[in-house]
Amino acid sequence: MKDADRLAGFVMFSAIGAVTVTQDLAARVLEGVDGADPGLVAEETLALACTATARAASFALSDSPDLARAAGALLLDLPMSYHDYLIGGAVLEGVPEADLPGDVFERLGRKLSFYTAHLADGLMPGPRSLADVMALWMGRVSPPRLPEMPQRRLERLGLVDILVRHVRLVRARAGSDA
Repeated sequence: MKDADRLAGFVMFSAIGAVTVTQDLAARVLEGVDGADPGLVAEETLALACTATARAASFALSDSPDLARAAGALLLDLPMSYHDYLIGGAVLEGVPEADLPGDVFERLGRKLSFYTAHLADGLMPGPRSLADVMALWMGRVSPPRLPEMPQRRLERLGLVDILVRHVRLVRARAGSDA
């Protein structure tokens, strides 16, 4: 299999997974955390999922450093591309430009920087590292002064296992594309 074909199939699979796991995690947070802001939950969760996916991809493709770098970069760009897609749909529906959010790329960039700082490049994100970063994520998406700690909300909602399963699938797909 040519490198370009391997990269395309792998990134497509991983991107579908990142969007799917984002939707799953966000839905569970919005159902299980009273007062959670849907926009904030969506952006933070997409940044977290794409970063975890990119890190798993880079690790899984480490036998081909060029592919690993390319896959990681493409998957970290997914939040921006997803936003472009949503904005494009709004423009086609006639939403006035003044009503479109203007600072989204800057916000998403900050969120991605946060998660990339907490999930090391070149390492496979495992259950412990994902639980640690997801506790931070839960704190960021939760309204202030909730009675339970972020780790407890993660456990109650069963969220860590969802992201762990996703990164394991990404890693397994890289091996099957070799």
